[in-house]
Amino acid sequence: MDLTQTEERIAAFSSLADPTRRRLYLFVVSRPVGAGRDEAAEGVGISRGLAAFHLDRLIADGLLVAEYRRLTGRTGPGAGRPAKIYRRSARDLSFSVPRRNHELLARLFAQAFSSTDGTPLEALWAAANDLGATLGSEARRRAGSRAGRDRLLEAAAKVLEEQGFEPRAEGKGCLVLGNCPFSPVAGEYMDLVCQANLALMRGLASGLQIKGVQALLEREPGRCCVVFDRVPRTEAAKDPSIRA
Repeated sequence: MDLTQTEERIAAFSSLADPTRRRLYLFVVSRPVGAGRDEAAEGVGISRGLAAFHLDRLIADGLLVAEYRRLTGRTGPGAGRPAKIYRRSARDLSFSVPRRNHELLARLFAQAFSSTDGTPLEALWAAANDLGATLGSEARRRAGSRAGRDRLLEAAAKVLEEQGFEPRAEGKGCLVLGNCPFSPVAGEYMDLVCQANLALMRGLASGLQIKGVQALLEREPGRCCVVFDRVPRTEAAKDPSIRA
């Protein structure tokens, strides 16, 4: 998640810090079909103009959306102008520090246990590897087809940041993941989650098509269990397909 996305999330939550705006938001989302300005203003005991200001601010912050609808049900001449109706947006808003991404982990398990290929664990590794390859391909696309190792790692870091891993460069060709977005589940089921994460990152390296860099399981306190490190020259020498 880049700084702009972080700022947008914080702004959305900050929007609800205003007590009047928060009361308006809670009133609108309590109405199954949304609420107009007059109804919302009356519902929280403020003027229509003040309600309009706060409701439009909630739209700007992505918490509400608006549509125009005739409240009388009449159509044709004399039916009156459609009213602006506010309702909850479809935006899924959450924020945590450090960031958690339990949805990603849940998707991996759901995909694995809906698969009929192999054992549940084999299906989990395969699901994680496939998703990782998709993330790696996206990073490769962003970096460009002629990108070198450093540029590929930068693109991979961007994609991983969006998933909550807080990557940081440490040394040439090395990428450390500073946050485990699967915590605290990873702490309770460490071997299972870490192996799934390793499969995810190996898939990412594959989709990234990066040479001379590998995903390794290296558990250290305070960070993710996987790092990206350069392949030792001895291993690269054994495998001509690897460019150290």
